[in-house]
Amino acid sequence: MGLRCVTLFIVLCISRQAGAQATLPYDTSYRYYYYDQKLSMFSESTVHKPAAVFFGDSITDGCEWSEFFPGKLVLNRGISADNSFGLLYRLHEVLKRQPQKLFILIGINDLARGIPVPVILGNIDTLVQRVKRHSPGTTLILQSVLPTNPAFTTFAKHQGKEKELAALNAGIEALATREEVFFLDLYSAFANAEGVLPATYTNDGLHLTGAGYQLWTTAIRNVGWL
Repeated sequence: MGLRCVTLFIVLCISRQAGAQATLPYDTSYRYYYYDQKLSMFSESTVHKPAAVFFGDSITDGCEWSEFFPGKLVLNRGISADNSFGLLYRLHEVLKRQPQKLFILIGINDLARGIPVPVILGNIDTLVQRVKRHSPGTTLILQSVLPTNPAFTTFAKHQGKEKELAALNAGIEALATREEVFFLDLYSAFANAEGVLPATYTNDGLHLTGAGYQLWTTAIRNVGWL
């Protein structure tokens, strides 16, 4: 094959790859004004080596963690609407602090966008590997994604994902076992007999009320992690 043919072949391959990325059947984006606001604030913080960091999306973002764990240096690194791609992008900001414990909860926004479970699990696996490599003294806790409540219609795209949610949580637990990190089964703690997030703990079918955060923090205390 001549040089001209080789060059043409490479150009065609690059074009096909670019086209494939442009036509993904799901949305992997995460950057928007609130994301950038929060990340800029996190980057300016001078706190180092906290007792724990809670890392995730709006479900993490919504809690005043330091008030639920008084006397502990606890940082909230949740950003509303974030997904597993967003966590990968900003993990460096957490790792530079070398936290004693890192609680990760992510995935429901990925599912709402139609991102396949294997892709989400691949991103979480990458998070785990980076934590192990760059912050080996950190105790890592992977948390299962919470159930939702379809009686609320505010977040319709997040509902009806029971099959995918079960597969994702099983994959997260298997990943934790394989990588010898901790796993916290929040799904079982929150789901009622029908597998639904009770109205006791939510007022929109997705996010938690104070009672929900109390249940979450109690689950953490019960295993002695904070």
